[in-house]
Amino acid sequence: MKLNVVGGVILVLAFAALIVLYSSVFEVYQTEQALVVRLGRVVRVIDEPGLNVKLPFIDNVIAIDKRILDLEAPAQEVIASDQKRLVVDAFARYRIRDPLRFFQSLGSKTAADSQLAILLNSALRRVLGEATFIQVVRDERAELMARIRDLINNEAQSYGIQVVDARIRRADLPEQNSQAVYQRMQTARQREAAEYRAQGQQQAQEIRSKADREVTVLVADATAKAQQVRGAGDAIRNKIFADAFTKDPDFFAFYRSMQAYEAGLKASDTRLLLKPDSNFFRYFGNPSGKLPSATTAPPAPSAPGAATTSAAPTGAAPPATR
Repeated sequence: MKLNVVGGVILVLAFAALIVLYSSVFEVYQTEQALVVRLGRVVRVIDEPGLNVKLPFIDNVIAIDKRILDLEAPAQEVIASDQKRLVVDAFARYRIRDPLRFFQSLGSKTAADSQLAILLNSALRRVLGEATFIQVVRDERAELMARIRDLINNEAQSYGIQVVDARIRRADLPEQNSQAVYQRMQTARQREAAEYRAQGQQQAQEIRSKADREVTVLVADATAKAQQVRGAGDAIRNKIFADAFTKDPDFFAFYRSMQAYEAGLKASDTRLLLKPDSNFFRYFGNPSGKLPSATTAPPAPSAPGAATTSAAPTGAAPPATR
């Protein structure tokens, strides 16, 4: 009986020792830094990862992230130095450098985000209120963001926070102003486009008129030269014809008749209504092209029983008529 009681006591003591040991050991991760708080007072700051010990049931361990944290601020309206209203959307990145001061001043990340958002809005209004719209949007945006970061960093050091970066995500006119500006820009671009089109049409008309004038001049020159060449060719042809006619009128008449036959008697549907003894077919009846004389009388028939004269030999010339 006594052995059972002693064994139970030992088991209870061992279990209590395990609980005390477990409560006195804690681990700090690489992404964290820790504060050991004893009865509401910070007694130790641990910024290195590893296994550490504390007083069980008395000390509390508060882990604080030492990575770069995000701060998203809501969009707000800022009036620039040229009295133009801007809708600015900004954000910041920060890390906790001094966990003890951070714990004593803010205590949590939620409180830190709230306080840094106030500092960010104040810095935005202060810096952008001294700049013009063009400087914020285009010319000096990087310099302005650097000034905003420095202002927030200087004020956040009292909370144990280091502001790594501050950026303006968007800086634009309000919606109604943006629409008005867009319409003015659209009207200006349309006017410029119309001017460019008018200038292009004017230049195109000038180029087209110049090209038409040059084409007309070229065609006229070419036509004049062609007429001159054609006239010279016709003169040479007429001279050749005249020389040929004076040298051999009969051959010239025969050649011209052959050309007329070639032009008039084609293989297509050619119909001519002419007398066989017409002047057009004179070379068909006589190679020399001479028509039979109309005054030549046919030979009188011989009387029966009369003596007949011998026929003229073939190829002899017919008797001459007067």
